[in-house]
Amino acid sequence: MLQIRRAIARDVPAILGLVKDLARYEREPDAVVATEADYLRDGFGPAPRFAVEIAEWDGEVVGFALWFHSWSTWRGRPGLHLEDLFVRPAARGRGIGKALLAYLARRALDEGCARFEWQVLDWNEPARRFYEGLGASALPEWVTMRVEGEALERLARGAG
Repeated sequence: MLQIRRAIARDVPAILGLVKDLARYEREPDAVVATEADYLRDGFGPAPRFAVEIAEWDGEVVGFALWFHSWSTWRGRPGLHLEDLFVRPAARGRGIGKALLAYLARRALDEGCARFEWQVLDWNEPARRFYEGLGASALPEWVTMRVEGEALERLARGAG
């Protein structure tokens, strides 16, 4: 019934479709500007910057987890950062999200990672309860900071 496998290049259209579904779920339907070419270049080229695990239910792609390695200066070891996890609403309640997280937790341990981290939107109570039920804890003292677009360009020029 459930199979989790590493994505390959021919999965890119399905991955981008899931990302767009996730954007709609997160109330940002027009925010995705990434293209299939972007995913192919950075995920399936000679030096991949991320990896994707695909969840299939009876052969149908129903979810994904996109992740990459980080590195902890305090722990002196790698970490596994989950960028996005999504299971299509029609496939929820079957343990697919939990299976994807368990798969990545095993991978993190096998690779000597000190941490497995991700972010969740503050309004997404169902996801927060789900993650907390698996033993994850929120880090309220940490605030995500981001610089992008014109602000990124200004900072790069030294004019923050």
